[in-house]
Amino acid sequence: MQQKSKNKSNYFYLSNTQRPMLDRADGIYLWDESGNKYIDASSGPIVSNIGHSNPSVIKAMKKQMDKSTFGYRLNFFNEPAEKLASLTASLMPSGLDQIFFTSGGSESVESCIKLARQYAVNTNKEKKWKIISLYPSYHGGTLGALAITGMDPFVDPFSKLMKVMPKIPAATCYLDNDNLSEDERGIKYANLLEEEIIKQDPETVLAFILEPIGGASTGALVPPNSYFKRINEICKKHDILIIADEVMTGAGRTGKFLAGEHWNLEPDIIAMAKGFAAGYAPLGVVAAKNTIVNEINNSGGFLHGHTYAGNPLACSAGLAVLREILSKNLIENAHIQGITLKEKLNQLKNEFSFIGDVRGKGLLVAFELVANKETMEPLPTSMNADTLLVEEAYKKGLIIYSRKTRGGTIGDHFMICPPLVINKKQIDEICLILRECLKNIQSKLNL
Repeated sequence: MQQKSKNKSNYFYLSNTQRPMLDRADGIYLWDESGNKYIDASSGPIVSNIGHSNPSVIKAMKKQMDKSTFGYRLNFFNEPAEKLASLTASLMPSGLDQIFFTSGGSESVESCIKLARQYAVNTNKEKKWKIISLYPSYHGGTLGALAITGMDPFVDPFSKLMKVMPKIPAATCYLDNDNLSEDERGIKYANLLEEEIIKQDPETVLAFILEPIGGASTGALVPPNSYFKRINEICKKHDILIIADEVMTGAGRTGKFLAGEHWNLEPDIIAMAKGFAAGYAPLGVVAAKNTIVNEINNSGGFLHGHTYAGNPLACSAGLAVLREILSKNLIENAHIQGITLKEKLNQLKNEFSFIGDVRGKGLLVAFELVANKETMEPLPTSMNADTLLVEEAYKKGLIIYSRKTRGGTIGDHFMICPPLVINKKQIDEICLILRECLKNIQSKLNL
């Protein structure tokens, strides 16, 4: 690919990696200013659920821009926020009909934490403050969200600035070498929660937060079916709230509107963002049980807020995005195309000895590279396989998303999570390019 040279930027972000200037985007494709075409096989960081430049969303945003772009919630209600709250509530589990808007995933998770804590204080349970989470896990970049995140490189530099919360192992059953069935493994991992609750003292444990399907930290890790039923039981038994982090998994990504629906997870509070507005505007959401919110409202209101909460322009985008997801049956398409994508990736797994696992649901899918398929030993970190494959793909016009799988320091997984508008022909196109890239790194790394 021919790319124009780039002058030094004053804008710093996650790395110094040089990238071309984005020119335009449409559907699952993006183009740089030199005319090079890229397949967005990861929906950015798993955001662009309905694809790029959707005309219905753009039309809705333009219409709202002609009316107003900002109105502070304490001064005015606004129609897009009210309609989006109503539609969102209709898609939530029974009882979770109270909606709070944010500007993104970290804000949503932070809001969940504070909502849970204020509820405990307002119901004379001040001793409850600990939030148990999984390791590995990722819940956001703010200090509160980092305190419950299980990825060492992201957490360790800032640990002295916050109260790091207790963790239990995520259900990494694919790494287990035992004689248990999948259901038995699920219960084994769920029981670790009860052990930790007892260790911490149930009177001090406020909530358990989890991504129903692992996101960036574990690469679309799917626990056994038995896991969630046992989690529901444990949390009810010990009077502990369940917070479902659906920031990456929500809005149809996994073949259900919420990933927790696959197993009847019974959350008290839900965080969403990313695909909820699909990249058209910064927008996140918290859905909470009316019993929680009513208690807080009756005690003077939520001691929390964000300047752009319920922003009319952002909510007009979110409303149009949800309407597209529902009217175009994109949740069902995620389910159908996800089956095809996993089949194709499993074919690559059979072809390449260094692909150790393919996992996920719907169009939240990942594969993991290993040194040994039998032992699932990760590749040496010195190989930099995560960076190498991403760059190899990028040179061929394929955008994929990588992270270190096992706590953020070792292991290499790659997320293939295209927009929910994708079709079978486009999946074939992705996997054809991916196969070339895998062959190239196989040669380069002598795998």
